[in-house]
Amino acid sequence: MSLVFSALASLDGYTVDASGSFDWAAPDEEVHAAVNARERGIGTYLYGRRMFETMRVWQDIGGDEVPAVMREYADIWRAADKIVYSATLSGVTTPRTRVEPAFDPAAVRALVEAAPTDVSIGGPTLAAEAFRAGLVDEVQLFLVPVSVGGGTPALPTDLMLHLELREEHAFPSGTVMLRYRVTPPAG
Repeated sequence: MSLVFSALASLDGYTVDASGSFDWAAPDEEVHAAVNARERGIGTYLYGRRMFETMRVWQDIGGDEVPAVMREYADIWRAADKIVYSATLSGVTTPRTRVEPAFDPAAVRALVEAAPTDVSIGGPTLAAEAFRAGLVDEVQLFLVPVSVGGGTPALPTDLMLHLELREEHAFPSGTVMLRYRVTPPAG
């Protein structure tokens, strides 16, 4: 199986802007449905504390007042296992979730190799650790047509990554999905 890093990002490459906001990245129904289609193949999510706290809202989303595409994503999220890497979080209240005190590349490699489905790593800070350890197999970026001028970069800024384009799709909203395979450097 593969370790997949997926993110919504601004055209200039940030997952949140300088104020910490990502309201500008809210996907429309068509983009959300595409994200759902990709996430269906994920059996385990790896998160840092902040990303888990952001994503935790999906545990309680439901009801007819919520669009069907959001209810579908909530079902996908609840059905997957979650591992949260945090030295400060002592426990979680969501099912199928456990806390690990530190990111262990060898343990993550073993988890991905033994997994019956793909594993997702969420959040650029935790993903940077996985990129540095050479663990990430695939990158999926949904680039939103906005430039925010700064914030948290989607990809590590201190590491060269070699990527092979595998798929691209432009949505009517202007969002573009790019899927890359991470390749070893030439030479």
